[in-house]
Amino acid sequence: MGNEHYIIYGSEFSPFSVKVRSYFRYKNIPHEWRPRTKENIEDFQKHAKLPLVPLVICPNGDVLQDSTPILEKMEQLFPENSINPVSQELQFLSQMIEEYADEWGNKPMFHYRWWREADQIEVSEGLASTIAPNASPDEQSLFAEQLRTRMVPRLSFVGSNEQNKETIERSLDDLLHLLEKHLTKRRFIFGGKPSLADFGLFGQLYGCTQQPTTRAILKEYPEILVWIEQMLRPESNGEWEEWGTLELTLLPILTNQIAELYFPWALENAHALKQEKAEFTVCLKGRDFKQDTMKYSARSLNVLKQKFTAVQERGALEEILLKAKCLQPLVSESW
Repeated sequence: MGNEHYIIYGSEFSPFSVKVRSYFRYKNIPHEWRPRTKENIEDFQKHAKLPLVPLVICPNGDVLQDSTPILEKMEQLFPENSINPVSQELQFLSQMIEEYADEWGNKPMFHYRWWREADQIEVSEGLASTIAPNASPDEQSLFAEQLRTRMVPRLSFVGSNEQNKETIERSLDDLLHLLEKHLTKRRFIFGGKPSLADFGLFGQLYGCTQQPTTRAILKEYPEILVWIEQMLRPESNGEWEEWGTLELTLLPILTNQIAELYFPWALENAHALKQEKAEFTVCLKGRDFKQDTMKYSARSLNVLKQKFTAVQERGALEEILLKAKCLQPLVSESW
């Protein structure tokens, strides 16, 4: 590949890693996909500021981590065939959906991955085979059990518990039902080209194809399965649509998933962090949702608000957000 290629350290089981890989493929950016394994962990650790994938090593030696900033940085370096709709209104909606996908869409994917025994076993075995590909079957089996033991307690990171289970599982059902309708007449969320929103949602829903419970659920949604498949190696197939043609099926997703779930949760999390509370409870669609306070989620919500504030001539955008019941959280000064 020469010296001008990028290296992506990632995992097939990391929704944020496959999100970045999909983007690099779409933009035809020369890169090497390097699964993080036991054999190359020292090289990974040498570059990593955080022990998390994805990690991108640039040709000049710069190191990038965190999927959203990676995509934003690469868009500056490779502006052709942009993943941002031309319309500033749709560009912000794309950013907002991607933020929702990262911070709320990750909940059902992770919850289903580690809640039931069948999913725990299949995913831990898959992870073991990718992290230790050269290990013997017995060694991989032991490693899989160690991974399972380590990961199940981490369900608390996404608020997965008996109290929240119904809210999390229903949120995926609602998303799939609404997204299936939206994708029936178009290839991608905003028309004929993949957007930031597509890459964000794809990572989480591709993760759902790797575990038996959600894989069975997804069989009922053929349009989404086609979209997931094409997002593995996306190609432009048309132009961006206008809000007028998107509104009928996109507006319900914004209201049901962002206005009624993500924003109330994110705002209460930000309030709890400001008040230095270790956990918080918020009512979501009539049910109490209790979770540990998340610092990163509060920071990323603030970044989204900054992006909203940076939009010039916000009249048309505010009208869309008002109709979607998403405006107040973005203009509120209370956090």
